[in-house]
Amino acid sequence: MKREDDEKLWDLLGRAAEPTVSPFFARNVVRKIRAARGESRATGWFSFRWLVPASAAVVTVLAVLSLRMQMPAQKHSNSSADKLASMEAQDGELIADLDDLVGDDNNSWDDSVLL
Repeated sequence: MKREDDEKLWDLLGRAAEPTVSPFFARNVVRKIRAARGESRATGWFSFRWLVPASAAVVTVLAVLSLRMQMPAQKHSNSSADKLASMEAQDGELIADLDDLVGDDNNSWDDSVLL
């Protein structure tokens, strides 16, 4: 058809808006293809893409919890009296050990050797 055949039609076509493609066209097409195949979104959640990281997270949490249960709780004493008594007992034992090593007899140490 030539422009000269119908001027009004060509003017009307020139003013008409051009069809535009939606930015989500490809997504919508793939969604309709999946719907035609019978796939649903629920099957997508059970794929390996989601199953592997989720199971790794569950295993990690269980491992941490089991290790926390197996480790004995350490008792921290905040009492300064308990600490002082413990240090005094250790000091007394140390002094007794040193006395045994040095000895009290005069024959064990000869002062002439030191001069």
